[in-house]
Amino acid sequence: MTAVDTIRTYHDELTAIRRDIHAHPEIGFEEHRTSDLVAAKLAEWGIEVHRGVGGTGLVGVLRRGNGAASIGLRADMDALPIHEATGKPYASTNPDRMHACGHDGHTAMLLGAARFLAEHGKFNGTVNFIFQPAEEGLGGAEAMLKAGLFERFPCDTVFGMHNRPGLPVGKFEIRPGAMMAGGAFFDITVNGRGAHGARPEESTDPVMAAAAITGALQSIISRNVKPSDAAVLSVTCLQSGHAYNVIPETAYVRGTARAFHRETMGLMEANMKRLATSVAAGFGATAEIDFRFLFAPLVNDEVETHAYADAAAALVGAQNVSRNGPAVMGSEDFSFMLEARPGAYINIGNGEDSAPVHNDRYDFNDEAIPLGAGLYATLVERKLPKGH
Repeated sequence: MTAVDTIRTYHDELTAIRRDIHAHPEIGFEEHRTSDLVAAKLAEWGIEVHRGVGGTGLVGVLRRGNGAASIGLRADMDALPIHEATGKPYASTNPDRMHACGHDGHTAMLLGAARFLAEHGKFNGTVNFIFQPAEEGLGGAEAMLKAGLFERFPCDTVFGMHNRPGLPVGKFEIRPGAMMAGGAFFDITVNGRGAHGARPEESTDPVMAAAAITGALQSIISRNVKPSDAAVLSVTCLQSGHAYNVIPETAYVRGTARAFHRETMGLMEANMKRLATSVAAGFGATAEIDFRFLFAPLVNDEVETHAYADAAAALVGAQNVSRNGPAVMGSEDFSFMLEARPGAYINIGNGEDSAPVHNDRYDFNDEAIPLGAGLYATLVERKLPKGH
């Protein structure tokens, strides 16, 4: 009997937990109810609980035998500021809050692994169950690291998991090296001089300058980034003024930048500042740039990637594990934990009919819960074998 078979005996309970979390979503650093629920379940299963690690984060610690080896397993808990449109019986009861990325499912899967390992685990060493707040761009991973996560809870390796819409349930995807891009948000404030719309000669038009900056930024990808280095720079907001007949004082250019290497992110920031200030100056305006580096590139350790894929293949068969899955421009702040400790991140299938993440009709597929929980448990028993 595999870990998945055992976990399926309490699949209904894990599903109920997942749907309860789904019905009560909380955004970053506000996950008080979710953290309370997780802590209560871990304590119920005899797992040592540590609260307040990086705000609403918590860590459960489970030890077996006298082994010095340790492993970290991480799940994110936060929701998104989205109004849910699924119509599910367990849909969000919190207005404009929704688990639209599956963090409710990630939490349930790690809880399932924790229960299995507490009741049946055959391993020698320490498992740290890391429940992280505020993954969605608010710096939850860095908050836990600054709170001494790996000093207080030593981990030789650390592993994470995310559901993937479009990938059938029962399949996994992973790749060594860069798997997800680093990400930044930027705000460019263009300051000019306002005037009547009928007398543009009296103005320093920030709208013209902002439009020119928007076009010029695209040259960063085509002329500054090496063609072999994938990168994206998207202006997603150009905002200014409110009246038809008023040239405003200020315009705003906002967007996101993504790349698979920290060096490329630095290059994009430097060239953005150069272009924005110089283009604005050409119009007689000024530009202020705020470039916020939110996510490091997520880079899987090659050895740990193979270990993770081997554990998945042991559960679902090698034919259901892609070891060279796609690299994606989406970002994930588990990357900061992988910068601090070797480890890997894997995608688990959420079903071919799943709505995409960050969509108001998305829902985590409960059939994936035993598979994700079973993979975590299997990985622990393979990484921390008894007798070692």
